[in-house]
Amino acid sequence: MSGITYREAYVRGKEQLENAGVPEADQNARILLEYVCRTDRQAMLLAPERILTETEEEQYSEVLKKRCARVPLQHITGSQYFMGLEFAVDERVLVPRPDTEILVEEVLKDGASGAKVLDLCTGSGCILLSILKYSSSATGIGADLSEEALQVAKANAQQLEIAATFYRGDLFGALPEAESRGFDIIVSNPPYIETAEIATLMPEVREHDPYMALDGGADGLDFYRRIIAEAPEHFAAEGRLYLEIGSTQAQAVEALMKERGYTEIRTVKDYAGLDRVVAGVYREITR
Repeated sequence: MSGITYREAYVRGKEQLENAGVPEADQNARILLEYVCRTDRQAMLLAPERILTETEEEQYSEVLKKRCARVPLQHITGSQYFMGLEFAVDERVLVPRPDTEILVEEVLKDGASGAKVLDLCTGSGCILLSILKYSSSATGIGADLSEEALQVAKANAQQLEIAATFYRGDLFGALPEAESRGFDIIVSNPPYIETAEIATLMPEVREHDPYMALDGGADGLDFYRRIIAEAPEHFAAEGRLYLEIGSTQAQAVEALMKERGYTEIRTVKDYAGLDRVVAGVYREITR
């Protein structure tokens, strides 16, 4: 790619990604070109004949090779937008996905101002930090078993200038005794992929996402069983639980919540019309 224009680089990049079977090759080629050249979406319209520098050509060639090898786009660029906020991401955490915004939106619709929030399996911190960003006077704790994931979450909190506390440990076991109760809202996007199914996932996921953030056990429900059963001991007098789910898990998760005494249980669909979030309320009187 010697002395090529911005548009020519994009077209060649798109073709290279298409030949490698990369989904959304056109969008990926554009984003990678913008990343390398430090441009925005207007560049293709306003300066398509701009000649790439030798360094830009080399860097674009390198990132295209990585993407063709199915390294996730966000791992290459190092960031992902979620709820209008830019989060740093890499191989230590799951890449925040648009479907997960449904989880945050449901919490915000029900109201989180002034609430004490707990985010289990926090990963990059995108769920907790988004809730705190858009809720006045809310406070929050994020917990994760992975110290590496927590490093990313803490960096995101600092970058976004959002106050949050993070603890390492196994679900509720991560919490110090003094901070383990009184939550108004508990939210989680836990591992929910059936163990045997992981090998069938896209290479971007099965080869680059943290395995521990995917594996939900033989039936994908291991974490739901524990969170639903244990959450009531950590709620305030009334608490709300919000769980992201796989698209076929709503009935099973609703049943677990009903059995444990939750009320006002509902399932919310994502923009594709698939079941995505199960929410319910737990009140002191039901204990």
